[in-house]
Amino acid sequence: MTKITFLHGASDRFQAAVTWLAAAYSKGTRVIVYAPLDAPTIDQRLWTQPATGFIPHCRANSPLATETPVLIATDLECIAHDECLLNLSDEIPPGFSRFVGLTEIVSTSDSDRLPGRERFRIYREQGYPLESRNIATEF
Repeated sequence: MTKITFLHGASDRFQAAVTWLAAAYSKGTRVIVYAPLDAPTIDQRLWTQPATGFIPHCRANSPLATETPVLIATDLECIAHDECLLNLSDEIPPGFSRFVGLTEIVSTSDSDRLPGRERFRIYREQGYPLESRNIATEF
């Protein structure tokens, strides 16, 4: 069963995602970033941050996808691995249950926080193991 981790309290959801992705990359974790509406935003952030390093990434449909640790996806139908999924959408990712882990980053903005609470409730009702941590104190 997919382990779901909610990281809440981010002042900037995308900056928190880049920081989290840097930590995941340093551990050797392969990540699919589900960002159907915000793929260009997260792609741009990963090209410019962190200032002292680079997180190898590409779009999930790139010819380099099998060799790249961080993939940015606007849909999850043709994804090659099922290790870790980072959800940057306001919806429950389709087919998320095939992934070993799902991470949700939720900012303090009401437009992000309220849909995040709803996703948390739905996951809990479906019986998924949930963990909730304050990302502001972790990085």
